[in-house]
Amino acid sequence: MSAAHAHPQLLSLADWRALPEDTTARTELQEGVRIVSPRPTKAHAQVVSRLLVQLAAQLPDGAEALTDVEVVVTPTTPATVRVPDVILCPVSPDDAVRATDVFLAVEVISPGSRRTDQVTKRSEYADAGLGQYWIVDPVDKTLTALELTPEGYDGRAYDGEYTTVRPFTATIDVPGLFPAT
Repeated sequence: MSAAHAHPQLLSLADWRALPEDTTARTELQEGVRIVSPRPTKAHAQVVSRLLVQLAAQLPDGAEALTDVEVVVTPTTPATVRVPDVILCPVSPDDAVRATDVFLAVEVISPGSRRTDQVTKRSEYADAGLGQYWIVDPVDKTLTALELTPEGYDGRAYDGEYTTVRPFTATIDVPGLFPAT
């Protein structure tokens, strides 16, 4: 094994953007390290689609709901780039999305992502100043709505209807997010 392989270099944002597109897996960048996970399941995609439909129907002018978009959480090396399941952001011609541009990031927990979504991404998004972070749990059938405070994220889980005024007024039918079992 060569020394270059024994101690790989942490990726910068430019290195990340130079990588070829990978459509076989979900790829994110965590502190300069490429993280690869399986593509979402059908059940996961159903939850994401249902949430997107509910949010899109309530968006104010100038805002959009997007899926599968890279969000630059930390632009400096070692860089962090996440791909939340859903983001709300201003309508913009700019292709790059920075965490500071995002009104809301939503992660839907998948098998194998629970700790990443509840701990790692929660910490990263808070450090980046992302004001609203929701975690949707298909197992518990809940939506945990977190709002950034000076002490970190604060919030609680909802299993019925959830109404928020931030980042804009919206009501989410939480049970309606989950496929009938």
